Amino acid sequence: MKELTKAEEQVMQILWDMEKGFVKDLLEKFPEPRPAYNTVSTICRILEKKGFVDHKSYGKSHQYFPLMSREEYTKEYLNNFVDNYFGNSIGQLVSFFSKQNKVDLKEAEKIIELMNSIKKKKKDG
Repeated sequence: MKELTKAEEQVMQILWDMEKGFVKDLLEKFPEPRPAYNTVSTICRILEKKGFVDHKSYGKSHQYFPLMSREEYTKEYLNNFVDNYFGNSIGQLVSFFSKQNKVDLKEAEKIIELMNSIKKKKKDG
């Protein structure tokens, strides 16, 4: 799967929220200072070439819509991330964040609860 650049991801986040939209509609959702119309239009065409969006033509205007859901992208992105940086090990990922002091006690307890729940489901399943 191709990954999104920061600008592409910003456009995709807006499209996922809106479900579909013309470039002018997308521009309205950007925070100030907004990018140029041509910039957003170019990003939409790049996203289309990458297979993330498609469009419906209305004369010279294009209404863009996502081909991949936010959840699908997140799943693929995170799976690739964990695979590429942590040897496909969630344990190594959690260990990394705990060593960086990014996991507080409450979060650690939630992680343990989640792991115990998964373990129970696998035993019962």
